[in-house]
Amino acid sequence: MATSSVSKGCFVFKPNFKKRKISVPIEDYFNKGRNESEDSKLRFETYQLIWQQMKSETEQLQEELNKNLFDNLIEFLQKSHSGFQKKSRDLGCQVKLREIPTAALILDMKHFLQKLFSQLMDCCVDVKSKEEKSVQVTQKKTHCSMDSLCSWYMTVTQKTDPKMPSKKRTTTSQWQSPPVVLILKDMESFTTKVLQDFIIISSQHLHEFPLILIFGIATSPIIIHRLLSHAVSSLLCIELFQSLSCKEHLTTVLDKLLLTTQFPFKISEKVLQVLTNIFLYHDFSIQNFIKGLQLSLLEHFYSQPLSVLCCNLPEAKRRINFLSDNQCENIRRLPSFRRYVEKQASEKQVALLTNERFLKEETQSLLENLHVYHTNYFLVLRCLHKFTSSLPKYPLGRQIRELYCICLEKNIWDSEEYASALQLLRMLAKDELTTILQNCFNIFKSSSEKHLGSTAKRIEEFLAQFQSLDADAKEEEDASGSQPKGLQKTDLYHLQKSLLEMKELRRTSKKQTKFEVLREKVVNFIDYLVREYLLPPETQPVHEVVYFSAAHALREHLNAAPRIALHTALNNPYYYLQNEALKSEEGCIPNIAPDICIAYKLHLECSRLINLVDWSEAFATVVTAAEKMDANSAVSEEMNEII
Repeated sequence: MATSSVSKGCFVFKPNFKKRKISVPIEDYFNKGRNESEDSKLRFETYQLIWQQMKSETEQLQEELNKNLFDNLIEFLQKSHSGFQKKSRDLGCQVKLREIPTAALILDMKHFLQKLFSQLMDCCVDVKSKEEKSVQVTQKKTHCSMDSLCSWYMTVTQKTDPKMPSKKRTTTSQWQSPPVVLILKDMESFTTKVLQDFIIISSQHLHEFPLILIFGIATSPIIIHRLLSHAVSSLLCIELFQSLSCKEHLTTVLDKLLLTTQFPFKISEKVLQVLTNIFLYHDFSIQNFIKGLQLSLLEHFYSQPLSVLCCNLPEAKRRINFLSDNQCENIRRLPSFRRYVEKQASEKQVALLTNERFLKEETQSLLENLHVYHTNYFLVLRCLHKFTSSLPKYPLGRQIRELYCICLEKNIWDSEEYASALQLLRMLAKDELTTILQNCFNIFKSSSEKHLGSTAKRIEEFLAQFQSLDADAKEEEDASGSQPKGLQKTDLYHLQKSLLEMKELRRTSKKQTKFEVLREKVVNFIDYLVREYLLPPETQPVHEVVYFSAAHALREHLNAAPRIALHTALNNPYYYLQNEALKSEEGCIPNIAPDICIAYKLHLECSRLINLVDWSEAFATVVTAAEKMDANSAVSEEMNEII
């Protein structure tokens, strides 16, 4: 396809292929990957099953979070309505009567309020008939005054429908004078003047038109005072309702989907970092985070043939018995399995590499060990989080996801942050330590007894020993000695001197109190649990079956890189146009390329500073080279004809 100068227009290159419908089942596309497998259909079905379970878990979590907020909001509406009825009976409350009940919802998702709005509209449809709705619409179009709204409200609330079922009649009887709830789902986008005038006018008619405002706020509640003057905001009786923050919501989702043995699928530290970075630095969208997790799940089952074993443990053991020879070879190729084989005796190594039946039995045992590893891992992780989440400056992070990322990446006990956390734990007071131990005891007690052995019993013993210290408190004080007399002096010099002497005495005397000895035992016990059970997943054989670690593939799908695409298109137009005439060697500039591509490649050859005259002359030289070649070829043809 020929192209001419950019100054003459734009070039559109349409694809040659025709649009066609997809008639092949979706699961068959698993066969077209670079890792073809006879288990592709089973992998796709397993992916669908796990995703449906994870999706239902997230929907249930969202429903629980919404329910708490809705319950508080409904309670506010009922309280505001009952307060309006009481104030309407009392003629001495005219000032309070002009205050409009206002609920300020501080949310991070706009669709949240849209769902609330639709639910409230559905409630209105149950009470009103279609004729009343049409009348209401016409009234709004023709009469735009508060008087017409007040008369409409009186008409609607006093009218009763004899055909209304008894159940609906009982629900409406609870609201003899139901308030009008107005939802402003995005308060920041409202015009200040219009909003202020509406509030002032509505406050004057509140005794005959009971109004409740619901402001949807995406930033901060201080926006109310920025948009509304003091005279207007004083007409509002504001109460705040706040959902979980974005970070807390993210931690809750991770806790339900990843920090559990309910779902076998797991992601590596790099993949988790990609998803959390997109969430924290781009959109703060839980929906997009879950979509990224779904993409990770799909990519894992698509690219990993052994993901057919990424299911519940009994089903995985059953599927191992039916693995083909190719799948057995895939197990032997796993890097973690190779490291495991190298550590075995020579006879066992030969059996693992040659005997299919022995390999399958060993794989079943390794998958069972991996399941036990995850159970112990998450219990100890939660226990360590209880100890470190309240430390000063949070050396291991405040959220459990931060601690989880550190544990996924490396041996946490080799980090400086972990050493700093242990030093701070050795300075905890008795009340703080016993509270944390009680929380850890509840964590281990709720788990199965076969996991972690007698950890819960050991923690219970620590709690009993701390309680016994209270009885020996007086004896401990006598053993440690009374305060020096110099400490009782009010003179600052002598007080400092006495404190320095006490500090020196404690430093030289190596004897510890009973509490300090017991606290040291607790810290050492926690350190033992961490070193024993918080090993990185890469240390576990066949962990590749359940762990998705291709962060680069996920980043290509989720992270937009327009600069790279533009550079590729301008530097190598053949990549997108697929025109054979545009093929060129590395470093060469084809003179038949589009003008913008020639100008860009010439620009790349220049240094940081470019001379526009030289750039233009170079461009003209490349472009006119084709014309000179055509002229030379024409002259040579004429000479040949003459000869």
